[in-house]
Amino acid sequence: MIGLRRRIAEKMALSKSRIAHITYVDEVDVTALEELRAQLNRQKLDTQPKLTVLPFLMRAMVKAIAEQPAINAHFDDDAGVIHQHGGVHIGVAAQTPTGLVVPVVRHAEARDVWNCGAELNRLADAAKAGTASREELTGSTITITSLGAMGGLVTTPVINHPEVAIVGVNKIQIRPMWDGSQFVPRKMMNLSSSFDHRVIDGWDAAVFVQRIKSLLESPAMIFI
Repeated sequence: MIGLRRRIAEKMALSKSRIAHITYVDEVDVTALEELRAQLNRQKLDTQPKLTVLPFLMRAMVKAIAEQPAINAHFDDDAGVIHQHGGVHIGVAAQTPTGLVVPVVRHAEARDVWNCGAELNRLADAAKAGTASREELTGSTITITSLGAMGGLVTTPVINHPEVAIVGVNKIQIRPMWDGSQFVPRKMMNLSSSFDHRVIDGWDAAVFVQRIKSLLESPAMIFI
């Protein structure tokens, strides 16, 4: 085992051996978000990227982190020190021909959904082409992992050491949901998120995911 594959193996072993993972899963009704996303994509300028769910999730995470800054941190477990970060640098796990890499969208708190989408596309293209710099692949403070349409119903994401949280995106499916009087078809997506239970309590993890859920289910709130 050599090269990138060896580095991935070492990173995964470090994360699983040191971090006490707790995974919290909840479902999100993304029907309104998907309608908004489709409308924005129909009206976008030629210079703007086609929006996926991820830029909206990134902006929702920024808002949730503003209320729970302890989530946006690194835990130096050798020194026993938690380093809380002001800037929100979101790593997005990406599969490439040579293996898994994590391009980093820096200062997501200072970007809108269009800028997040454009930077995400740029980094993903560079990662797949093998031209991404070391600086573009390091320095994340929290990570998103998504397998797109192959995202499954539930995953148990491995935290990107020394971060303390990772948000996993599962696939969108139409499911029958009870509205109080009848079952109606809704577009549903699960979020599977892992936290370092040494420094993040289960209650705080649940509050964080529930805040993201509320923003994605009422997407206008993301822009306020």
